[in-house]
Amino acid sequence: MTDFSYDLDARGVATITWDVPGKSMNVMSQQGFADLDALVDRALGDEACKGVVITSGKDSFAGGMDLNIIAGMKEEAAADPARGVFDGVMAIHAILRKIERAGMDPKSLKGGKPVAAALPGTALGIGLEIPLACHRIFAAENPKAKIGLPEIQVGIFPGAGGTTRLARKLGAMAAAPFLLEGKLSDPAKAKSAGLIDEVVPADQLLDAAKEWVLSATDKDIVKPWDAKGYKFPGGAPYHPAGFMTFVGASAMINGKTKGVYPAAKALLSAVYEGALVPFDTALKIEARWFTTVMLNPSSGAMIRSLFINKSALEKGANRPDVPDQTVKKLGVLGAGMMGAGIAYVSANAGIEVVLIDRDQASADKGKAHCESLLDKGVSRRKITPEKKDEVLSRITATPDFAALGGCDLVVEAVFEDPKVKAETTAKAEAHLPQDAIFATNTSTLPITELAKASRSAEQFIGIHFFSPVDKMLLVEIIRGKGTGDRAVAKALDFVRQIRKTPIVVNDARFFYANRCILPYTNEGIRMLREGVAPALIENAAKLVGMPLGPLQLIDEISIDLGAKIARATKAGMGDAYPDAEVDEVIFWMEGEGRMGRKSNAGFYAYDDKGKREGLWEGLGARYALSDEQPDLTTVQHRLLMAQVLEAVRAYEDGVLMDIREGDVAGILGWGFAPWSGGPFSWLDIIGAAKAVEVCDALEAAHGPRFKAPRMLRDLANAGETFYGRFGPKADRAA
Repeated sequence: MTDFSYDLDARGVATITWDVPGKSMNVMSQQGFADLDALVDRALGDEACKGVVITSGKDSFAGGMDLNIIAGMKEEAAADPARGVFDGVMAIHAILRKIERAGMDPKSLKGGKPVAAALPGTALGIGLEIPLACHRIFAAENPKAKIGLPEIQVGIFPGAGGTTRLARKLGAMAAAPFLLEGKLSDPAKAKSAGLIDEVVPADQLLDAAKEWVLSATDKDIVKPWDAKGYKFPGGAPYHPAGFMTFVGASAMINGKTKGVYPAAKALLSAVYEGALVPFDTALKIEARWFTTVMLNPSSGAMIRSLFINKSALEKGANRPDVPDQTVKKLGVLGAGMMGAGIAYVSANAGIEVVLIDRDQASADKGKAHCESLLDKGVSRRKITPEKKDEVLSRITATPDFAALGGCDLVVEAVFEDPKVKAETTAKAEAHLPQDAIFATNTSTLPITELAKASRSAEQFIGIHFFSPVDKMLLVEIIRGKGTGDRAVAKALDFVRQIRKTPIVVNDARFFYANRCILPYTNEGIRMLREGVAPALIENAAKLVGMPLGPLQLIDEISIDLGAKIARATKAGMGDAYPDAEVDEVIFWMEGEGRMGRKSNAGFYAYDDKGKREGLWEGLGARYALSDEQPDLTTVQHRLLMAQVLEAVRAYEDGVLMDIREGDVAGILGWGFAPWSGGPFSWLDIIGAAKAVEVCDALEAAHGPRFKAPRMLRDLANAGETFYGRFGPKADRAA
């Protein structure tokens, strides 16, 4: 079977239907390109064919391209991977250009066959680049469909002509949100923005496209950039208006990316240079810049972590082999911000939810939080009032534990106090079916200890949500020493239901994510105490790709929470506790009443409305600046190594069981420099030998916390990488 099929109707309109066998959504493969190319040739060479409609046999049009195509191009040209990628991309350009020119005479621009795209639903990446090469784009009325070019979000940019065509169709300014931000739109908004041409009722989609094909004239099928006298919308780079656009775009990109995301800069370069030359030359320029990005290790790492690894985890790469554990009825214990957030995402996913708190007023307050989130969706026209009512109807807010009857999963989200959690566990299990799985949402407390309050350690598990639950994509599943496979599968299936990304780790202090992020914030505090300029600390972090500097991150989390964690950790570790000098700063801030953003006072100063105004001047009075400041690279190495060394130790200790999970969690859980692909990918980019060299220097200057783990030294000595030794055999993005 082929990915594309061909049908010529009695009126002479050929329908080329994309329908990849065995897939719920079309994804372009190398064979798919070959099939499409052959059928386009067939249509253009058939005298009986008057025009073509390219559509899909599925509810959607396409989800994008199989990125292993690019890996294949590299492998086939092993001696010259750049040439392999460039030639491969130019071959794709040739197919789409063939669709665009449609057999017309190159001089008169007459005699071509009209080609329309008919999109029944979502069209992403190559799924929009193919339609952009067609002469008219029709989309079905489908508010759930998403249309756009999201490639920038995984470290590349639209490289099959999408960058060049969209910039020439809309102008650089109007195209920017779709190219540089990966903005997705429903069909109606896509038409309003100029991405597509027509939106029609779903049952009229194919007929409307065919009617247009039969009525189209020679003039209708000549793209603006192929017509004589074409001018770049909004002005080309040397036009006064265009000059200002490109200068502003360059400043915006550098301001947002801090220079660490190669794809954004390459995309702008492709648009800028392409605007100065004829269209076919612009495609070559786009291919050249795309090749440059694809050979940059940052892009390969981002694709691997944010596309390949993330997808594998969401599909259950590490799921135990037990029957389906789909959640039908969920109990949530504790209706605070965390519990209410869990209730919201679960009800939104179609799960019946019982939300319990100590009294009716508290439970109702939690449900009201869910309603406020839904109201935002209604105001932004993302959901209808009817959908809001439907979701709320799935949530029962009550103080009555008996309402938990019939729940197959319970998530406890009460205070981080073992006694409170133990009491709540006992109350809940008195009303739960014997086979129900009990999960505790905790960020610090050992799961194995909490399980002692449960009737079954085998059915007890940790599910650590990140705040705010409705926005954060990662969920950390913690397996206690007695946790069984069915509980793990239940947690994984639940996380899949609520459309988030899971990782599974073994029980240990701080699990994985918090174990890595706390050293980052602590290192920032240590440098502050040493007399390193606070602005240098914060900006060094941002210039290496961290979304927030360590001091700002502490403000966002809250300083009193940091103090609470410090006291609990010190109590648990005793004389082995390593962070007394960090505590000095945290406890001082707590004593000053500077609790962070929530109190409008922390390491930063805030105005009355909570807007951050800059670093608090009082820091300098307490911790005077050293006369000699460290260089930028040293500060960045301290901040990054503090995190990645803990990630390696977690893997060495068996807390983390899969480096893919370590990388995905690093990016989604605490924002570890996404350009790097995550902690393990970053170490692979710089090389184990270089990492050990950096560690040795930091250890000599700042102590044993920077001692290179044995695993890292072993890789350095062997000249190996983490993904080379520990990655899945199927990995091809490195």
